[in-house]
Amino acid sequence: MTHRAALFDMDGTLVDSTAAVEVVWTELADRYGLDAAEILSVAHGVRAIDTMRRFVPQDEVAGAVALLEERELGMMDGVVEVPGAIDYLRALDIPYAIVTSAAPALAHARLAAAGIPLPEVLITAVDVTQGKPSPEGYLLAAQRLGVPIVDCVVFEDAEAGILAGLAAGADVVVVGGWESETTRGLERIADYR
Repeated sequence: MTHRAALFDMDGTLVDSTAAVEVVWTELADRYGLDAAEILSVAHGVRAIDTMRRFVPQDEVAGAVALLEERELGMMDGVVEVPGAIDYLRALDIPYAIVTSAAPALAHARLAAAGIPLPEVLITAVDVTQGKPSPEGYLLAAQRLGVPIVDCVVFEDAEAGILAGLAAGADVVVVGGWESETTRGLERIADYR
């Protein structure tokens, strides 16, 4: 690797929390009479508040986010590392950061549940004014690491995050099976093994 720093998304990239995410968002969709599949098609990689603003009446957004976060914090069973992630992080000889759309408490809980060590720099939903696909989180992580974004590699699994990494000016590696027009020509790994 010729990069000077690595920037990782969390859910789906380092931590496999897919089952928990889908259960909680489906419960929320049922509560509000919404189409769970439609929500899940846009929720991956995006801050909860940004997704809620698209689907829930404005006066109910804060309550819906609080309910979602409470449920997610209670669902750590089955949250595991993406295969090989821990060994990969240990083997890195460059600094790294995690840039997640999750709230701080949820980020800490999922990283702990999966056995992923806390990085020197952790950017969460509350550290940015605009969530992914805005490049703000990745730019902030690079700045805090003291490395120009053009010398960073971003590892992402979802469209919003891939767009954020590209917009920031970093090289992007797709983790997992997500395919779109955006992922054409990008490096890809199934997992870290």
